[in-house]
Amino acid sequence: MDYELVQLTEKQVAGLKIRTSNTDPQMVEKIGATWQRFYGEGIEASLTGRKNEKCIGLYTNYENGVAGTYDVVVGCEVDAAASQSERVETVSIAPGNYAKFVVHGDVQQAVGDLWVKLWDMKIDRKFSSDFEEYQPGEDMANAEIHVYISLN
Repeated sequence: MDYELVQLTEKQVAGLKIRTSNTDPQMVEKIGATWQRFYGEGIEASLTGRKNEKCIGLYTNYENGVAGTYDVVVGCEVDAAASQSERVETVSIAPGNYAKFVVHGDVQQAVGDLWVKLWDMKIDRKFSSDFEEYQPGEDMANAEIHVYISLN
């Protein structure tokens, strides 16, 4: 699977946060429900200081790599100085080296397939801030998603 090595600066993401793990049998449902809340409760529209029209699924605060729990933040990149409502949390995407993957297709299927392949790849993961960046567009069946994996 091809990827590009990129250097990222720190980013701020505001959105909804949950805690889960890859061994949680409800993990997919929990993440899906968080995305539904993000859009359905108008949280995306309420974010102030948005930097762009992209939405982000951020995986951070890893307890033990792929084996432990981690935070999932569904949100958007915002200006660090922007004030948000009490319903959202603002977290940082760590600066550093990342492997950038670009996938196309159904948002759920394409991203799910990529994560399955990533878990088997031999890349030197840092497990600090991994994220999916959904490019603007209306076609959920043929979307473009950029996935960034933090590297040591």
